[in-house]
Amino acid sequence: MHPILFQWGPFEFRSYGLMLSLSFILGIYWTLRRAERRGIERPYIIELSVIVILCAIAGARLLWVLTHVQHFQGRWLDTFNPLQSTGKIGISGLTLLGGFILSLAAIFIYCRIRQIPFFRLMDAAAPCMALGIALTRIGCFLNGCCFGKPGDLPWCLVFPFFSPAGSVLQGLRLHPTQLYSALYGIVILIILMVSERRARPDGFLTGMFLISYGIFRMAVDFIRYYESSVQFSLMGIRLNVNQIICIGMIVAGFIILLVLKRSVKRSKMP
Repeated sequence: MHPILFQWGPFEFRSYGLMLSLSFILGIYWTLRRAERRGIERPYIIELSVIVILCAIAGARLLWVLTHVQHFQGRWLDTFNPLQSTGKIGISGLTLLGGFILSLAAIFIYCRIRQIPFFRLMDAAAPCMALGIALTRIGCFLNGCCFGKPGDLPWCLVFPFFSPAGSVLQGLRLHPTQLYSALYGIVILIILMVSERRARPDGFLTGMFLISYGIFRMAVDFIRYYESSVQFSLMGIRLNVNQIICIGMIVAGFIILLVLKRSVKRSKMP
């Protein structure tokens, strides 16, 4: 558990920030290589990468703020101001799904403007996003955030008291949901790379990513700890905002695959 790699005055160089940066760097490089093989020019990917990074951070922060509004009563400038009222420099509190949604919208708009096939680009990025999930969640584990509920399985862990998990649930053995998420990121990556061995229409990997990530994320969220969150009831099952978003992702993924299947059948008809 190493949430802070080093500190210089109020500036903290955190392990989560390192893993997040690494996921962006590797993801952009790999997407660049994959997109070029699909006929998408390098300058477009570089330009879009800057937009995606900004949207990913802004969206992740926005969704976290919207689901933790009570924490910002009387200090609304702390929502996006890196100079926090506590004296610390930096922003803590991000929700990955918020960054994904805003980035997806930005990519769609950019593709429309530049006349780039949206699903072709998304298929190039899909495995890279899976890798990014795995790396980022390792950062969450090192930071001690995004932890799970108490459990008694052999691999449940007691987090140090100085970590977010340890400060909230002191001395309790908790599900390492960060590692669960890192593991399913790797599983999704393998699924996509194996699926890609056969010729697939544009959008296939995107649909597979939405379905697999939505299912895994929704499942892990049942044992992930949330201090407070908006709850919804669906057929008697209590779901949080993230799980509702995951259901939307799963449905969207199946719709994409269904449309692709029908289009392939029509193209084979005499």
